[in-house]
Amino acid sequence: MASDEEFMRKAVEKVREGIRLGQTPFGACIVKDGRIVSRAHNTVWIDGDITAHAEINAIRKACKKLGTVDLSGCVIYSTTEPCPMCFSACHWAKIDKIVYGAKISDAADSGFSELSIPNERMKMEGGSDVEIVGGVLGEECRRLFGEWKGNGEAKTY
Repeated sequence: MASDEEFMRKAVEKVREGIRLGQTPFGACIVKDGRIVSRAHNTVWIDGDITAHAEINAIRKACKKLGTVDLSGCVIYSTTEPCPMCFSACHWAKIDKIVYGAKISDAADSGFSELSIPNERMKMEGGSDVEIVGGVLGEECRRLFGEWKGNGEAKTY
């Protein structure tokens, strides 16, 4: 069975694909029963949609593929700790587990207009059952911000 690191690397691949397309450095991968259901990168600039975060895109694809809005039994791998919108979407989709690499504060440090509310705090205050595992390939995920800035087309929102 594949490890958290292997699935996170699949999310990292999507980030690099997005960077090549002029997008921001965020990627996500949703897995169920050890199999990838969906992968996505952020498409805010391509879509002209501020809600087109990697996690939202991956959730939309997974729901469509599985024919349900209930993603119980799924794990989402996110290269950066989900923002409050994405955390809420994971909660509403009943995703069992969130695994992330870089912290939301790393995105804020790179210039993104983040609401720096850690997932653990949202889980506690919201009474969510989702399991949260942070720091998986954290250094590699943080380096994605530098790759993105180095492409000469980096723009935040």
